Amino acid sequence: MEKTNYMMTVDNVAQELGVSKQKGYRIIRQLNEELAAAGYMTVQAKVPRTYWSERFYFGKRNIG
Repeated sequence: MEKTNYMMTVDNVAQELGVSKQKGYRIIRQLNEELAAAGYMTVQAKVPRTYWSERFYFGKRNIG
């Protein structure tokens, strides 16, 4: 059975955006605060890939 990783780690975030790990942690913290405010449970230093994609305009968002 193939394992699918549903969460982005700080290494994934830093690599995707070309930023330092420190900046990656700040971004993940902000995204997790948004999720927590919306009533979702979060995992420290990880963010769901679907939410990541939505917030960074990789998802199906219609702009304009």
